Amino acid sequence: MAMTASKTVAAPAVSKGAFWTGWILTGLIVLFLLFDAFGKFAKPVQVTDAFVELGIPISQSVIIGALLLLCTILYAIPRTALLGAVLLSGYLGGAVATHLSAGSPLLSSTLFGVYLGFAAWGGLWLRDSRLRRLLPLRR
Repeated sequence: MAMTASKTVAAPAVSKGAFWTGWILTGLIVLFLLFDAFGKFAKPVQVTDAFVELGIPISQSVIIGALLLLCTILYAIPRTALLGAVLLSGYLGGAVATHLSAGSPLLSSTLFGVYLGFAAWGGLWLRDSRLRRLLPLRR
């Protein structure tokens, strides 16, 4: 059998503009998710009311906040950002399912997790050439 040399596909170059746009988007997502996670620890009236409306016991807020904090930290660290994005996708999917089952408004509350997920993956895609190679946009 003849051995063939594998070709390494070069990652698409990331422009400075895309790179910084990706980091700014990532930073905004991280700040929002950290705020959300710490809100679940502090349990202000808005969080308590939302948990009641969604039918989630407020005693679960610390666990939910800790999971969100872990996923967010993993997403914020460049070496673990891909794992963090995958875990955040799962977390946000659970949020979408919870809002859907509670009958929350579709375009605002229910799909908000989808919007955040797109923004999180978009920020990562803009700044990481390896992800661009894995998930290329085609013309």
